[in-house]
Amino acid sequence: MSDANARSAGNSGAGVLELLRLFKGNDAAADQYATSCRKKALAVEPVLKAFEYLPLDVARKPGLLSGIPVGIKDIIATADMPTTNGSPIYRDHVPDADAWIVERLRNLGATIFGKTVSTEFAWRHPGPTVNPWNQKHTPGGSSSGSAASVAAGIIPLALGTQTLGSIIRPAAFNGVVGFKPSFGAIPRTGVHPLSPSFDHVGFFARCVDDVAYALSLLGGASDSDIQGRPVPAFQVSIEQGLSPLAAPRLAIVRFAKWPKAEREQQRLFDAAVVKSRDAGATLEELELPELDRSNWSTINTILASEAALIFGHLVERYPDRTSNHLKDLVRTGKAHTAYDYLAAKALQEELRSAISSQLLGFDAVLTLPAFGEAPEGLGYTGDAEYCAPWTLLGTPAVSLPAGFGKNGLPLGLQIVGAYRQDYRTLRVAKWIESVLKFDPGIPRVHPTEV
Repeated sequence: MSDANARSAGNSGAGVLELLRLFKGNDAAADQYATSCRKKALAVEPVLKAFEYLPLDVARKPGLLSGIPVGIKDIIATADMPTTNGSPIYRDHVPDADAWIVERLRNLGATIFGKTVSTEFAWRHPGPTVNPWNQKHTPGGSSSGSAASVAAGIIPLALGTQTLGSIIRPAAFNGVVGFKPSFGAIPRTGVHPLSPSFDHVGFFARCVDDVAYALSLLGGASDSDIQGRPVPAFQVSIEQGLSPLAAPRLAIVRFAKWPKAEREQQRLFDAAVVKSRDAGATLEELELPELDRSNWSTINTILASEAALIFGHLVERYPDRTSNHLKDLVRTGKAHTAYDYLAAKALQEELRSAISSQLLGFDAVLTLPAFGEAPEGLGYTGDAEYCAPWTLLGTPAVSLPAGFGKNGLPLGLQIVGAYRQDYRTLRVAKWIESVLKFDPGIPRVHPTEV
């Protein structure tokens, strides 16, 4: 694991649709799969530290996702497992009911494989999870354990959440596909809030087909999530997968922060532009000056204000069990006036309204998911500036693995679509995935790994 380039490129790990095809008519394989995943998790967990809790029972249940183990980020409630929210305050907390999405997964026959490590309340204080490509580097956050466990080939699907960049960035850092659906596409009932104006539920998997299939089954609405707005229904064939959108028209969005990106990340992005154009796509540079200029301050004003209301009492009651990161967030939020908050919310709506016309004629945006490779050290989970604009707007976003940087760590691309155009966005991502033909493989996380 100390060798960042050590990977088994020929053993890329089975995806959800691939497994479902394998399980069809093969009950023995379906029965054994989750058990084999659990053995692998236990073998690598002393190094990877991706799981907060692993149950003993991984028996297969009937349903459309029968035999598929799914990791559950540990801010998402599970009635039969602890939900710690990444905080010692909730160390032994077992919720009374499953989150909406966990109940949906159970009804579909999925195996609730375990709870994956989250940063404290999905904010910045990291857990112990390491990057499976190099244990000296962060896996990103806040969905650290979900991204790392999929990247390490332990499970084919995991739930994450994103309030700034907590799906897209760790997906890029770990070399997997991350998908943040449109805001409101999946009910957040039973998911601990950080900032209700931005909290999204999404997925980590090994390919675009799998996250598309997940949304096709798991999108929905709940009366208890008043901000929910389901995306138009679509289907994904288990046999054929998603139909790619041929020769899409793409907007290249670099933002003013482009020079801060690592040179290898810039080169990889430019190479992807060339490959896409050569394969028949139309690409055009697009500037979004108002979004570029104001998104970071706007999203952070709203987030801190809402988080201060949610966590203020916790940091007062448990000063010894809450991090400085959370205390600083609450302090910042309380310093904002009502005018600051309302002005930021108004600007958010203006930017959301404007993006529809700005993207008119484009099938999707092509941009960066992060500035480059995962930073060294475990205390800092990385910069979310390339994710924040799309979280602020609530648009669907996909992170695709696309190469490796100078340290042998994964680099990615981000594909963004118009609000509630998740199906089209996923079809564009599938097309780019097919053009890149890039498989990062599985990192060798443990000496016993084969």
